[in-house]
Amino acid sequence: MPLIKINADGDRPVLDGLGDLDDALTAQLAALPPSAPVVVLVHGYKFSPVRPEHSPHTHILSLSPRQTCWKALSWPRHLGFGRGALSEGLCIAFGWEARGTIWQAWAQAEEAGRALAGLVARIRARRPDPVDLMGHSLGARVALTALAALPAGSVGRVLQLAAAEFQSTARTALESPAGRSAEVFNITTRENDLFDGLMEWVIRPPRPGDQALGAGLPDAPRQWLDVQLDHAGTRAALAGFGFDIPAPARRVCHWSAYLRPGVFPFYATLLRDRQRLPLATLRAALPDECAPRRSRLLPAIAPIPHLPASSLRP
Repeated sequence: MPLIKINADGDRPVLDGLGDLDDALTAQLAALPPSAPVVVLVHGYKFSPVRPEHSPHTHILSLSPRQTCWKALSWPRHLGFGRGALSEGLCIAFGWEARGTIWQAWAQAEEAGRALAGLVARIRARRPDPVDLMGHSLGARVALTALAALPAGSVGRVLQLAAAEFQSTARTALESPAGRSAEVFNITTRENDLFDGLMEWVIRPPRPGDQALGAGLPDAPRQWLDVQLDHAGTRAALAGFGFDIPAPARRVCHWSAYLRPGVFPFYATLLRDRQRLPLATLRAALPDECAPRRSRLLPAIAPIPHLPASSLRP
């Protein structure tokens, strides 16, 4: 089985459906080759693993999503899971209760992060290699909460797509033992500026003046890298590594970080081939500055040309 479905039940992880979580983890991890990755995928807002019509396990976290939603693209399959080879590793689809108001989901994400930390600890009790995490939107908040609670060496790489979290929370996670030993790739796009702004407006930040992570993390430690997908310089640099990612087609899109053509080969390489894309190598290739916030949401208004004098005559 290349994929296990696990959910947060409060602050503890449980197997989705019938069965014992520890037994399932023991069996699956024992079958993996030493170099095979273990990747935990975490969804964002509006999903619920206990409500079939909103379950992430039939949507983005499924190998075969139901095709009733235009955003239902299989993360596991596009990351290289589900092909029948043990070397592909183990994918864990991590569901948590993300419905209700944004304030309810915000609080639930922190609790789910503690459940995710417990899951990572159980995995490492059976296999010493670090676990990789990938989360979208509030799923990044779940991942950062887990990172802050774990010992050194627990997490290898974290991919956070359009993260719904504040800069100070990320700094706290990076100062933790697991955070100091992990590598975090903060995938941003100006298409998400509207959602970043709404989050800053409705959620009280941990510290005054805090910004959403869509603005990047100024003066970040070396284990953190901001990657702005819609920046022309970023796309040119990624093309140099063989990843052809087109310019954005929309001005506003919260899901572009995983729906944009070409992004999953990049993510799969980050998770599967660290030697091809070391963080330092990618950092050196990316532009030093990214496009300013709201540059796509509120583009500059072109000056109105002067009319020729002859057009003003009656």
